[in-house]
Parts: sequence; C-alpha cells; structure tokens
Amino acid sequence: MRKLKITAAFAAGAASLFLTACAGGSPTSLDAIRNEGTLVVGTEGTYRPFSFHADGVGDLTGYDVEITEAVAAKLGVEAQFGEAPWDALFAGLNAGRFAMVANQVSITPERVDSYEFSDPYTVSPGVIVVPKGDTTITSFPDLAGKTTAQSLSSNWYELAQENGASVEAVEGWAQSVSLLEQGRVDATINDRLTFLDYILQTPDAPIQVAAETDDPALMAFAFAKGNTELRNAVNAALEELREDGTLAEISTKYFGEDVSQ
Repeated sequence: MRKLKITAAFAAGAASLFLTACAGGSPTSLDAIRNEGTLVVGTEGTYRPFSFHADGVGDLTGYDVEITEAVAAKLGVEAQFGEAPWDALFAGLNAGRFAMVANQVSITPERVDSYEFSDPYTVSPGVIVVPKGDTTITSFPDLAGKTTAQSLSSNWYELAQENGASVEAVEGWAQSVSLLEQGRVDATINDRLTFLDYILQTPDAPIQVAAETDDPALMAFAFAKGNTELRNAVNAALEELREDGTLAEISTKYFGEDVSQ
C-alpha cells in the first residue's frame, strides 16, 4: 500500500523536472496503444518489492512490473515504463505522459473522484505482528495496555492508539521488527504485504501474525478520468490472468502466497 508522503515543494519540483524531461505525450487510448504497440506505464522504480532495480542497477523488476507486463501481453502490446517520484506519477498521468500508473495505488474515495481504477490486483489487510508463540494478543482490543512500535506518520499509529496501546515511535518496519525481536515492544501493526515480504526474505524470523483488520486495502492500476475503454480492457486482461493462475504465480513469487484477491 503506497503511503509515501512528500512535501508540496518537493512534489512540485519533482513533477516539474519529470514533465520537462518527458516532452511529448504517449498514446493513452486503447486504439492508439494498440496502433503503437506500446503501453506506457508510470512507476517509481525504487519501491521494493513492487517496482525496483535489482542491486540498484539491474533491469526494472518487481510484483507490479511483472503483472503490468502480463497485462500488456494480454492486450497484444509491450509495457514501457517511465520512472518518476510518487506525485510526479499522477502529474504525468494527468498530462498524458502515461496511459497508466502501476505503483500499488490504493483505491480511496478521494482518488476515485479524480481517476479511473482497474479491479484490484493486490489485497492487503492490516496485521498485528507479535513474537512467535505469543498468545496474549489475538485481537486488536488485546493491544490495550501493550506497547507497539509504530511510525508516527502512519495510519497504524492511529489504530494502535485507538485500541489502547502505548506507542514506541520508530522510523519504519525495519526498526519496528528489530524492537519486536529484541523483546522491547509487545507488537507492531503494519500491512500484511510488508510482513509477507519480510518472512520470505527472513524465513526464520521469530514473529507471527496475531490478527488482521476487517477492511483490507485494495491496490489497482490508475488511469486518467474518463479513460474507461483502457480500464475495461485491463480489467478483462486481469480476469484472464486470474483465471489462468498467472496472478497467483507472480504473487507467490514475491510474497509466498496469493495476495491478488
């Protein structure tokens, strides 16, 4: 789930630099995309494991990248990625530099007012993570009187407080899980994707999921408002990829289980 926060000044500057560098538009209608044979897609390229360069210098890869490439193949075209900071992605979409954004974009009421969204290709609830073997926390109300490690700028910080937890401020997941494994906090709340990625990379980590939220975040491809023909074609491609097992295969590669539904 994309949560990166960028100051207005930085976002404006990054968007300006990006749009200046990308003179000329890209085909954004379905017919134009098929005529050109290319689907131009905006992504960050620095957002592991969704969109990144292996070792910082390799080819662009990741969960979102592979799903995008599979969708493009179903459309009979090739995916061409343009990399830009988070806010510049939407500036590029609005300006017609991209036909689509693939960057774990959460579907929210505010965004739906401004953009079209595909069907979700990632579903991720929030989870409470505790030391392996812990049985004292099995639900969110059980956090009352416990200490959790949370970034103060995240939604999870608010959720921990709402459930009566004391919060140890941290900068992110890495610090949270370090404190948890050291026994210095009782739990941490984060999205399930983050937990699954960590467990896949660190299978012997002494942690486990204790509970999940009832309202998972839904992530999808974003399109310019009104570009429903392309959105519908992408949805049809996603459905085919879901039915033939491709989405589950890519999900399992990056997260150890199917996170596409």
